[in-house]
Formats: sequence, C-alpha cells, structure tokens
Amino acid sequence: MADREERVMIFIDGSNMYHSLKAYFHRSDIDLNKFCEKLVNKRKLVRIYYYNAEVGQREEPERYKDQRAFFDSVEAIPYTELRLGRLVYTNAWPNTPPYEKGVDVMLATDMLTHCFKGNYDTAILVAGDSDFVGALQAVKDYGKHVEAALFGEERTSVPLRKVADVVHIIDGNLLRGCWKAPPPQPRQHRPHHPRPPQPQQQPQQAQSQTPPQAPPPFTPTFSPQPPAPPPSHQLPPSPPPQFLPRPFNPDG
Repeated sequence: MADREERVMIFIDGSNMYHSLKAYFHRSDIDLNKFCEKLVNKRKLVRIYYYNAEVGQREEPERYKDQRAFFDSVEAIPYTELRLGRLVYTNAWPNTPPYEKGVDVMLATDMLTHCFKGNYDTAILVAGDSDFVGALQAVKDYGKHVEAALFGEERTSVPLRKVADVVHIIDGNLLRGCWKAPPPQPRQHRPHHPRPPQPQQQPQQAQSQTPPQAPPPFTPTFSPQPPAPPPSHQLPPSPPPQFLPRPFNPDG
C-alpha cells in the first residue's frame, strides 16, 4: 500500500523516453502528467524534472517549432521543471546527427543535490542509461529510496535494474490511459458471404451513347390452306336448262 506521506521526485531523461516510445509503441504523444501520476501512485509528488536538449533553430527550424510547442506543454504541468541542455552540430551535419551535451550531468547533479537537501524520500528515474548507476547508488547510501522506470525486457538496462529498489516496467498496462489520443483500433474482419451471380448489365453511360435499335419490320407469312373436305352427302347436279322453241304464230 502506498504511503501518502512519502515524498516523491521524478527525474525524466526526455530524449531516452521519446526514442523508447517510438521504438516500442511507434508513437510519442504521451500525456506526461498522467504518466507521472501512475508512477507516484497516490504518494505525495514534490516535483517533476524533465530533461532534454534543444534543437538548433537555424539548423532545424521546423523541428525547433514542434519541439518548442512540446516544451511549452511540459512547463504547463503543475510542479514540473523543464531543464534543457544543448545539441552540438558538427561540420558533418546533416549527414551526421547532432549529439547531446550536458543533459546527463545536469540530471545526476539535481538528483544528488535534492537528496542531500532532504527534499524527497524517493527518487524515480525514467531513463535507460547505465551511467546513472553511480548517482542512484549515492542516493541509496544517503538513506533515500530509488526507483527506476524502464522500457524493454529484463535483459535491458540490467545495471539500473540491479541498483534500483523498485523497477517500474513501462509497458502497455502502465501506459493505459496515458496517451493524448486513443490508440488506433485494429480493423475487424467480417465474414464473407458470397452473393448469387447476377446478370451483367451494361453501364449506364454505354447505354446512353448507343442509340436504341428499331425492331425488325413485320413480314406476314402465309401458310397454304388445306383443301376443304368434300361434304359427306352430295346432291345430284341439276340438269342444264333446255331451250324449247315457241310455236309459230302468223299474227305475230
């Protein structure tokens, strides 16, 4: 059970967190405030320290604007401090990416300084660099508790896992509800029901372009009539008329 009087400070290596989110979850739109609430777990949050390196405005103007907008959102989180190192661009830029300068030293220094001042009871480190092992060991030797929030399986960041009192595995369960947007839903496969074949119809456009054909002219056909059958009872033919001479009358 979490001790509500236990004072917690969180130290986040922003660059490591960004690249780990991309590698393991293929996205980086994490809600930092909700993520830290998961780590604190009803204990008393003293402060969050977020460390990163600022992109060169002249070298990468578009990326600089996007990063600046993200930094503004970090600074808007209550009890959060933004701590920036710098990126060093060599003469091989842009073929060779820049490298961070001063970020790891700044994080380790802040963790030890607040430890010696007694500003927290437990330090939570969100990073994967084994160079922080010495700082965590010093905090433990001073009587404080140290926890590490790590990405990956057990074989990753082994030195940090060994030195930490508690290890938080950053996986899908821990990050549930910590994204700024809901994760994309997988497409559901619906069963395929074959339809009965239907007669093909000509496209409407083809019908409109082809003029209708007139029906063929009607040609009457005559079938020979069979001869009428003779009547069953025939009458004898009437005799031809006979010419009878009149008697001679002298008086005319």
